[in-house]
Amino acid sequence: MRGLLLKLLFSLMLCLFILGTVLTAFVWYVFSYSDVKPRSSPSQVRKSPESDTSACKDCREYTIDKMVELYSYAWKKQNANFNKFRSQLSSRCRGVSTAIVTQNNTPLDSKIYYDGEKRKPLQVTPKLYSTFAKEQPFENVTWKTCAVVGNGGILVNSSCGEAIDSAHFVFRCNLPPLDKAYQKDVGNKTNLVTANPSILIEKFEGLMEYRRPFVESLSDYGEALLLLPAFSYAHNTPVSLRAFYTLRDFGGRARPAFLSPAYLQSLAHFWRAQGLRTVRLSTGLIVASLALELCANVHLYGFWPHAQHPHDRRPLTNHYYDDRQGKKKVHAMPAEFGHLLRLHRQGVVRVHLGQCEDRPSSLMDLRHLCLQARETGPETRTRVDECPPSTPDLTTFAVASRL
Repeated sequence: MRGLLLKLLFSLMLCLFILGTVLTAFVWYVFSYSDVKPRSSPSQVRKSPESDTSACKDCREYTIDKMVELYSYAWKKQNANFNKFRSQLSSRCRGVSTAIVTQNNTPLDSKIYYDGEKRKPLQVTPKLYSTFAKEQPFENVTWKTCAVVGNGGILVNSSCGEAIDSAHFVFRCNLPPLDKAYQKDVGNKTNLVTANPSILIEKFEGLMEYRRPFVESLSDYGEALLLLPAFSYAHNTPVSLRAFYTLRDFGGRARPAFLSPAYLQSLAHFWRAQGLRTVRLSTGLIVASLALELCANVHLYGFWPHAQHPHDRRPLTNHYYDDRQGKKKVHAMPAEFGHLLRLHRQGVVRVHLGQCEDRPSSLMDLRHLCLQARETGPETRTRVDECPPSTPDLTTFAVASRL
């Protein structure tokens, strides 16, 4: 009897062991092939705006070959396209009246909301209010020609300095060096220059120690408007205010002003509606957008985003003055440039790649020059009977080359 009970007990334990093994294998199989997490349908998956994967996808769409193709068409300003785009930009962003924080658009005791982060708004105290510009510097002004100068390595040996300095208003980004060694390529005229607080921290210790070197470094920009994004992030505010007080205390010629976070937010929404996907707009695109509201003709220099030259694929440095890399996870430079190239193709802006020379270096440049000359006035039209076609004969080539 005892032996029978032991047999039954052993059989029961064996069955339980086999059942446990099967259940363990089943659970392992289910969890392994479901990655433990439940799967969502594609329609339920929504990527956060902070993710850079969408930006990278856009960047891959704008290869060098694709950009060269977009650029290869003969450029001519299309007034209808320009006016339409400018009207859309102005109605949604209103840069003329809102780009700069002023005492009119940001009154005492109002609140400033940071555009780069969600946090408690900043109360406008009398002390803070006193740092704001008294009026908007852009109202009731339209410049005929504007040059927006990026800092790309494509400017090296470009000889674009003279063309840049000939513009009525010149925008520059992030306190670029304008030493004599660079002036042939980038010029030295500056009417507006931006300064990211990160530059003030890296180059001038956040203005916590010696401040005079900062003031002296701005001498190359003369009386240019110095734009600071003081209210994009909370950590930008103290260093931007120190820059303002430093220039006031040392009698600097540059005129500091603060970019409006409301304007930057509306600008981000505008470009998102245009199909641009990026975490944050680059300074170059912000300034180019402002120029499109303020200027009748906008020329872009130094915006090429790739490490190879578009014409001969020779290697390029990231900037014309160094090869330091930017924040690729924050800005989608190729995607941004792709949008600017589309505006170039539509005759809204004029993107310059390669050399800027007195004499045209290609048939395409000859045609550009001829078309521009025909629009300047009757005096010029008497000299030019016909612009050369895409494949002109030697006679028309010679006529155009005499311009």
